[in-house]
Amino acid sequence: MVAKISGLIGLALVAVFVLGLAESISSGFAGFWGGLPFWVICLFVLPLIVYDYWDTCLRKK
Repeated sequence: MVAKISGLIGLALVAVFVLGLAESISSGFAGFWGGLPFWVICLFVLPLIVYDYWDTCLRKK
């Protein structure tokens, strides 16, 4: 139970940090086209993090 709760909190913190960073890059000096590669990376990596959380904590083994 502790792994589920702490994993969910960690997942949420990482997602908020990475998406906030991507938004900050896109709205700052780099602009939309400069921040687009970072958005693509974020949208590829975040599902991997969600899958790892599911595989580690939620899947029945």
